[in-house]
Amino acid sequence: MSLVEHLQQQIYDAIAVQEEAAEALSAPLAQAVQRIVHGLMNDGRIWVCGSGATAALAQLFALCLVHRLEAQRPALPAVCLAGDAALLTGIAGDGGLERIYARQLEALGAPADLLLILAETGEEPPLCAALQCAQDKSMGVIVLTGHAGGRLAEALRAEDQLIVLPAHAPARVRESMLLALHCLCEGIDHSLLGA
Repeated sequence: MSLVEHLQQQIYDAIAVQEEAAEALSAPLAQAVQRIVHGLMNDGRIWVCGSGATAALAQLFALCLVHRLEAQRPALPAVCLAGDAALLTGIAGDGGLERIYARQLEALGAPADLLLILAETGEEPPLCAALQCAQDKSMGVIVLTGHAGGRLAEALRAEDQLIVLPAHAPARVRESMLLALHCLCEGIDHSLLGA
């Protein structure tokens, strides 16, 4: 297979996953939008976290809520737990790598808030600790993950929401996650603005 054919196959694989996502994710994403909007309308904040590449996607999602995706609207209270390098390195440097997000939620999370966890596999220890902390604080939780959700899926309460992306390869998971996050932003804007 030539390089051109190899790259073309990557694009075809990504398209196939996105087509599957349209069928599998529309209803769960609509439910997540309703939960997020309900939290925002009740003075809650949206906390979002990820690990590695999904931490970058978490920053993007927080940006889209605080600033905007496309539609002009008032700023929405969203915080990316991966966004403060001093906090992250301070907590991790003190032997708390697994608690880099949980420690922040301990200090700042409230029952009216909602935590959105972005996980490639659902096995990431800092994300599992953040989930436990959010549950301890009676926060709502949405987990967006590839694979089957791993330890995160196993630890969810009945009132939490698991959205499993139809992908397993890391690149396909991240591509699907970006699409899902854009859909969440569009859905939030549609719900708030009727646009």
